Amino acid sequence: MPKTSTRGHRLVRFLAQVSEAFDRRFVAAEFAVDGNKDFIRFCHSYLFRDATVVEIGGGKNPLVSIAQKDQLNLGVIGLDISARELNAAPAGVYDCTICTDITRYSGTAIADIAICTALFEHVRDTRAALESIATLLKPEGVALLFVPCRNAVYAQINRIAPQSFKRWLLKPIYGDFPEVQAGLTGFPAYYDRCTPRDICTMAEASGFTVERLQVYFASGYFQFLPPLYVAWRLWQIAFKALAGDQAAETFSVVLRKSSEPNRLLAITSQPAMTPN
Repeated sequence: MPKTSTRGHRLVRFLAQVSEAFDRRFVAAEFAVDGNKDFIRFCHSYLFRDATVVEIGGGKNPLVSIAQKDQLNLGVIGLDISARELNAAPAGVYDCTICTDITRYSGTAIADIAICTALFEHVRDTRAALESIATLLKPEGVALLFVPCRNAVYAQINRIAPQSFKRWLLKPIYGDFPEVQAGLTGFPAYYDRCTPRDICTMAEASGFTVERLQVYFASGYFQFLPPLYVAWRLWQIAFKALAGDQAAETFSVVLRKSSEPNRLLAITSQPAMTPN
């Protein structure tokens, strides 16, 4: 790596540490909870021996590891719109794969647990995705969702800015932060009704009961420039005072499928599972 690039990345890391120091000194602890880490922690608490798990949109980075799969004797299904993403997953992590658009899939109630990590911002029809997930789950099965919020500033930027511009802007800044770059330049993002209130309302209309809603207010997107980060924090604090949970950066939801027979209509296609 060129020295100038290395120095640039070190500078970005230093500036991020300055922003983090501001949070520790001036911002309430509830704003510092890392939503992604918290979601992973409580997702693992829902896994149980011999469960069938479907990872929707996990692609090459499923939340369930091979070690967890072996330890609990889990059956793991990978469902993703991209065959390339599924094929790039660690060997053996999926027992079978389904390459399809989750908004157009009708399942056969085979899973105990459905996991969706940062999926819903990429679907055009969130209600259709929730209905499809319901068809994948057994009665009393749970769906564990981690969702970037449509109302966040970064989400508005992501929706408006062209992909080429975002890549050009972020590459020199976030070269050492691929997870941030991917969040803003990966698959197209629509954020269709991706707010805590809307997701919960649509979930209940799709045959689910909302068991848990957890909102998060931490984000690393603006840490590279402390003055911008401070301005964003002040805006966020004011926005939360006005809008409450709707001001979240990200949120996680636990949904329990009704024990009643599935009342949902079949959506359209049902691609076959591919054994791995």
